[in-house]
Amino acid sequence: MESKVSEGGLNVTLTIRLLMHGKEVGSIIGKKGETVKKMREESGARINISEGNCPERIVTITGPTDAIFKAFAMIAYKFEEDIINSMSNSTATSKPPVTLRLVVPASQCGSLIGKGGSKIKEIRESTGAQVQVAGDMLPNSTERAVTISGTPDAIIQCVKQICVVMLEVQSVTVGSPPKGATIPYRPKPASTPVIFAGGQAYTIQGQYAIPHPDVWMPVPRPVLMNSPFPMMLTSEVTGMGAL
Repeated sequence: MESKVSEGGLNVTLTIRLLMHGKEVGSIIGKKGETVKKMREESGARINISEGNCPERIVTITGPTDAIFKAFAMIAYKFEEDIINSMSNSTATSKPPVTLRLVVPASQCGSLIGKGGSKIKEIRESTGAQVQVAGDMLPNSTERAVTISGTPDAIIQCVKQICVVMLEVQSVTVGSPPKGATIPYRPKPASTPVIFAGGQAYTIQGQYAIPHPDVWMPVPRPVLMNSPFPMMLTSEVTGMGAL
């Protein structure tokens, strides 16, 4: 199976998800979406980017294995190009590695690590890439982050081997009872500060306080009126979300 996958001869459709920061997303989207359009056309993979005002975004790549490898290669080389460009205005002498973060179901991480860490050690040694599997699941999900660092070529070889492991896990589990549905990780929007005053919640937008109808905190009015300072709280601190 491994040789067929690495040669791009195995026509199996896979979906791989990446976790990216806003700056990384902007890099692969490009001006007016030109970069991601080119990646889609040249790789043949479907590349979708999650919406929302979030510090992190999910980039989903779907297609036959050879298309996925082409898409990963284009992303890895684009990030290396960004690193080289950033170093032209820097005093740094050594080039940092390209880093990608995959989002992998926790149920598949055991196969990726292998008995006593044997599989992940094999992947590191054969590809030259650094691979780290997060010990904790991503918030409100059953997925973990798998961080890959190295040269673009090392990352591409590493992704190929990870795809092999995922395909092997899928082939073993076909026809067997599922171990439970995967709860995908969805990045949360950046939290906006909320002011509570006079029993009303306000969010700060620029220089203005806008009434926030979805957050309410039962604070006695006399306490707020007698207080010399407004009570500054966030929805995260109070533990109260949208009702």
